[in-house]
Amino acid sequence: MTIQTALISVSDKSGIVEFAQALAQRGVSILSTGGTARLLAQAGLPVTEVAEHTGSPEILDGRVKTLHPRIHGGLLARRDSTEHMQTLRDQDIPPIDLLVVNLYPFRETVARPDCVLADAIENIDIGGPAMLRSAAKNHGGPDGGVTVVIDPADYPRILSDMDGPGHQPSYGLRLELAAKVYAHTASYDGAIAGYLTSLSESEPSPDEVPQTETWPRVMTLQMQREQTLRYGENPHQAAAFYRDPDCGPGLLAGYHQIQGKELSYNNIADADAAWECVRSFDSGACVIVKHANPCGVALGANAHEAYTQAFKTDPTSAFGGIIALNCMVDDTAAQAISQQFVEVLIAPDYTPEALAVLGAKKNVRVLRIPLGDGHNPHDVKRVGGGWLIQDPDLKHATLADLKVVTTLQPSAQQMQDLLFAWKVAQHVKSNAIVFTGQGMTLGVGAGQMSRIDSARIASIKAENAGLSLKGSAVASDAFFPFRDGLDVVADAGAQCVIQPGGSIRDDEVINAANERGVAMVFTGTRHFRH
Repeated sequence: MTIQTALISVSDKSGIVEFAQALAQRGVSILSTGGTARLLAQAGLPVTEVAEHTGSPEILDGRVKTLHPRIHGGLLARRDSTEHMQTLRDQDIPPIDLLVVNLYPFRETVARPDCVLADAIENIDIGGPAMLRSAAKNHGGPDGGVTVVIDPADYPRILSDMDGPGHQPSYGLRLELAAKVYAHTASYDGAIAGYLTSLSESEPSPDEVPQTETWPRVMTLQMQREQTLRYGENPHQAAAFYRDPDCGPGLLAGYHQIQGKELSYNNIADADAAWECVRSFDSGACVIVKHANPCGVALGANAHEAYTQAFKTDPTSAFGGIIALNCMVDDTAAQAISQQFVEVLIAPDYTPEALAVLGAKKNVRVLRIPLGDGHNPHDVKRVGGGWLIQDPDLKHATLADLKVVTTLQPSAQQMQDLLFAWKVAQHVKSNAIVFTGQGMTLGVGAGQMSRIDSARIASIKAENAGLSLKGSAVASDAFFPFRDGLDVVADAGAQCVIQPGGSIRDDEVINAANERGVAMVFTGTRHFRH
């Protein structure tokens, strides 16, 4: 079975003229509608309007044009059914072998700030999804079926198969494209449901921009499987890595793996923690992560300096860790990193000399991720029988946000150390305590049930690494509920503290800081990370 008739009706017209020309050159007859038909005709292509094909004019302002037996009969008739094909002959319905459709731009329409309800409703496609579903259902078997395409990126593959030995798209390609259609229509319907269920219950006027709630009553999440993993957090757990179809620039899912073993579940989780932390810095930085927590973070004039300083914080925990840098990795940095056991190395780019050095460590997973300001639209956490969904924590404190609450004022250098400590603490599991000094972490306490225990652990980590906390800056991701936590960091040598404030005992903690000669600033924002 070869493709003899194609129906083309697209909102995204990129590449459609060239594709239609290629089809015509292969003897394919073209049906089309509206703006697509006019575009193809202007390009000199012979096009039959759907209204002429069906014998029925478009009605209801174009709402009904393809909902017709001569369209859906041509799409749905099974090519391997004698009865179906005889029915087509009896009803004088030509088979439609190729459907090229993409849908009204509903998401783009409702994203406009001036979109009124009537505009949104009119951009709910009806005929398009109906045709797509009909064609996808009838993608057929190895002997033939309907080919359906929604993505211009797939046009060359269809032409390649048509020029191949079978003179038609293969069964494997037709099946793949049919599955792609159902995923697309499911996502499209999900977007419509999300929009309509987010509308305020105040019965908006069709001619007004409707009020919407922050969270729709129905939310549809769709992801694409990127990789089936060997196992999950533990070998007895099956796992896979799924990618957001709208992955923004700079996010982990956009990685390119240059070398090394396949990424594991834990590698991906820890790599994301490292990358999100390091790309939050505007200057050169290195982050080393172990078990989802930064165990070393430092700024540096280059990758080597940043890595060397970050490694000093906790060399023991850095063993087998994930290393992320937000600057070019050269051979000097690669040589230093290669001296340690590292699971994953991430950077925006590498010099050829660095890749040659890293190439000697065949098992090291080396990832390239271009820097970008993309972020996930939501943070999602699974709980028993449901989901917790929230905005991502994108709040970054600036000097203007800080309120000095002690008699002692921090120096300009201390302010920079405090902001650095605060940025790191945002990426440490709660309860988080982070000691810093001169652009590097000195001790990190993470994930303890008691904030005072996190403070003690951070002090112990610094002592074990041979780092002095005298004169250090310290960040607490949430307020100190009692003065004892403040006393612990002061005893360790901290001379300035950054914390959100907001405790009923703030005065007690402020008085303790004044008593200990410690400068303290409040941010007014906490950064719990569970």
